Amino acid sequence: MTYCLAMALNQGLVLAADSRTNAGVDHIATFRKMRIWEREGERVLVLLSAGNLAITQAVASEIDRHTHDDTPERNPMAVASLYDAARLVGEAVRAVHRKDGAALREAGVEFNISLILGGQIEGEEPRLFMIYAAGNFIEATNETPYFQIGETKYGKPILDRVVSVETDLARATKCALLSLDSTIRSNMTVGLPIDLLVYRRDSLRVETHRLIQDNDPYYKDICHRWGVGLRDLFQVLPDPPWGGGDKTAG
Repeated sequence: MTYCLAMALNQGLVLAADSRTNAGVDHIATFRKMRIWEREGERVLVLLSAGNLAITQAVASEIDRHTHDDTPERNPMAVASLYDAARLVGEAVRAVHRKDGAALREAGVEFNISLILGGQIEGEEPRLFMIYAAGNFIEATNETPYFQIGETKYGKPILDRVVSVETDLARATKCALLSLDSTIRSNMTVGLPIDLLVYRRDSLRVETHRLIQDNDPYYKDICHRWGVGLRDLFQVLPDPPWGGGDKTAG
């Protein structure tokens, strides 16, 4: 399993993904689930993936295969908009399904994949899309400024409480890391290191891309402070007015 999230904000984009796959008693593997295509000054495309690792790698390879294509409509490094790039990713998902779908069904394996594509192409706004296993997709809006894929439930509450399009990049980055920390603490199939990319609007280049390991001082500090703060807040919340052992109904 995995956990990826991305936010579309007025100041830019924040994208993050864990790197754990195949978690088990005797087998924990690490594969990075963030892929970046960049032409500085013109475009930045970032793809996050969750689901069957072989399928997600096949889709990424299918996209890579067309990055030098002479046909602009099929080349993610030549398309005119992020919408067109999302359409190409959807077509890559369908292409892999056509090739491998029947064999996977015969083996009892579900065609399990979900993707988030974010970035900016010169001449338009930064944009964010979530792409499904059927190759269709939706775009983030001001009302729904973030997407999650993979193991989403543990990291969602903080996003719902904190994130809006007005959230600045620094606060959004803190929120993304704490959302991942909450998930890592509650689900052993999600784990470090964390791929983190912060994209500043109209920069048209990757300025901040970090691999957060378990010994990262900033990550350790904010996770510790968050845990202590939650425990301290819990202690000062008022007790229920009916008391701990009151059996009176109504």
